Amino acid sequence: MALTFDDGPGPDTPTILKMLRDQGIKATFCVIGQNVKQYPQYVQQIVADGHTLCNHTWNHDEALGKKSADTIRADLQKTSDEIRKAVPDAKVLYFRHPGGNFTPLAVQIAAELGMKSLGWNVDPWDWNVKKWQGQQMTNHICSVVRNNTKPGSIVLSHDGGGDRSATMAAYKTLLPELKGKFTLVAMPV
Repeated sequence: MALTFDDGPGPDTPTILKMLRDQGIKATFCVIGQNVKQYPQYVQQIVADGHTLCNHTWNHDEALGKKSADTIRADLQKTSDEIRKAVPDAKVLYFRHPGGNFTPLAVQIAAELGMKSLGWNVDPWDWNVKKWQGQQMTNHICSVVRNNTKPGSIVLSHDGGGDRSATMAAYKTLLPELKGKFTLVAMPV
């Protein structure tokens, strides 16, 4: 199974990186270009720790796939270029459309730029901090991941995009559990 962390890098990225490192687990980080620009050192640490990178657009534009081919291409290229400013030899082989709003055109352009589109099949809604917070959110994340993860699952979670303290608390508990049940892998490079 694969863990993916979206919307970073951000202030919580070092926390999840340390937890993953302590457990010997590799994951995939779907990074936003403007956040890469703000926190290049975290992208460097993601790569140094052996995790996989995924292009998650420049500024999380959920409607990007409905825009012109030139606009989509420019956004994805700008994001990949920013990643490579932080880590010149970085392999960026995956693209994840914000909100999962993949369109045939965005998928095609990502492929032309050498990226496979990356979805997920387990979403604990840790992004929905308006619905749950604190321990309630932590419990919700743990419950969804425990009850829905199977061999081959790709789990969507977030290390950026707002307060991720509940996500960090959930993974403090979940990582050893998941490691005991599954082989956890980063998406292959």
